[in-house]
Amino acid sequence: MTIMIPAWVDGTLTPVEKLEAHVKGLRHKAVSVFVLHGDKVLMQQRALGKYHTPGLWTNTCCTHPKWDEAPRDCAMRRLDEEIGVTGVVPEHRHHLEYRADVGSGLIEHEVVEVYVAEADADLRVTPNPEEVMAVEWMQFEELQKQVDQTPELFTPWLRIYLRDHCDVIFGMSAV
Repeated sequence: MTIMIPAWVDGTLTPVEKLEAHVKGLRHKAVSVFVLHGDKVLMQQRALGKYHTPGLWTNTCCTHPKWDEAPRDCAMRRLDEEIGVTGVVPEHRHHLEYRADVGSGLIEHEVVEVYVAEADADLRVTPNPEEVMAVEWMQFEELQKQVDQTPELFTPWLRIYLRDHCDVIFGMSAV
């Protein structure tokens, strides 16, 4: 199945096949979501079948909106599709742009709308095994410590978020 995402080609927003956008390092739209409960962040370990960064730990979910999809709608759709979470209300927290090598000759050059959703302790999480191999609630300070000590276990974008955008996403500075 071909997935078309909004990317800028020669300065014009154009539907582009997702893999092509990553192979060419095209600037494209993306959405990232962090689900929080108190001082804990719901993290996912990407499935081994993912075409880039398989097996790495990352934020609750991240994706690309469909051509005509609003970012918040995309966030809610992917929370359900990736980790089986419904009933939370993602709130827009930040708009950012980054470029990162994600391995295998692929580049993420993303213009990201970041959302944060608060969850209850009894949140039901049902990961899609094609997308996610594990989930874990991580205390924020412990997450930052682990990323500092073993960055190779975490996606490049998560490392960028924690290093450069922690204050606006989480309302706190990087430790």
